[in-house]
Amino acid sequence: MTPVDFVAVGYVTLDQTPRGTRPGGAAYYAAMTAHRAGLRVGLLTSFGPDFPRDALPSAITVANVPSARTTTFRIGQSRIGQGRQVRELALLARAADLEAAALPDEWRAASLSALCPVAAEVDPALAAAFPEAALVAVPQGWMRQRGAGGVVAPQPWEDAGLVLPYVQALVVSVEDVEPFEKEALEWFQRVPLGAVTRGPDGAILFVNGERYGVEADVAVEQDDTGAGDVFATALLIAYNREANPWDAAAAAACCAAASVEADGVAGIPDRAGLEARLAAYRRRQGG
Repeated sequence: MTPVDFVAVGYVTLDQTPRGTRPGGAAYYAAMTAHRAGLRVGLLTSFGPDFPRDALPSAITVANVPSARTTTFRIGQSRIGQGRQVRELALLARAADLEAAALPDEWRAASLSALCPVAAEVDPALAAAFPEAALVAVPQGWMRQRGAGGVVAPQPWEDAGLVLPYVQALVVSVEDVEPFEKEALEWFQRVPLGAVTRGPDGAILFVNGERYGVEADVAVEQDDTGAGDVFATALLIAYNREANPWDAAAAAACCAAASVEADGVAGIPDRAGLEARLAAYRRRQGG
């Protein structure tokens, strides 16, 4: 394996949507975001022969734990509350677990890494496997349980104590933490940087436990799948370039907004595109 700058750990998936089946998974969106930011990217994942390998650019180095099948979700939506859409998920198939022993030795020296479970596939011990890296955790997959018919329901994040000591940034969605608000507030006291993404309502940023608002960038939404994963990756990259959490959150908001304006990963901007969008965002903010 060649050395990389950024390692994403988690399943790539097949997502059955009302508009057809397509590649997905938090690690897929994270890897694509880092790739378009110009980083050398490694992806530790597990998929079967049914996954379209050409969905991943050849420049992304893949370490695949062999599996007879690819993790597959059925994605639907229902309306609750004041018209807010909540994604309904059913886990139909699951690939192999991802353990620390599967991580290529050369990747342990990466400067950035992201743990992106979607179905509890990532061994929490992997948080300690990157001694040189700034690590972002997107723990949604540790906060899901599979019920009847594969329907996904919330569950507490039992291994938070094993992961958080190694984490620079923690990113969750408002839907992830709604049932566990008290616990989530405690998590954000234990990490330097955190965020709760809120879709078109922006995000809540935590800097050393202190809470700040982040305004969303203007976007014409077409597909919001993966936007939180794009936000998390962009936040990590920008923060480690400039060491300014507020500027990093602005960059993350712009990157996520761009991503929702096209299907799948097509809207994720490259570095030049993100800079242009960020400049326009700052002008609207008066900064």
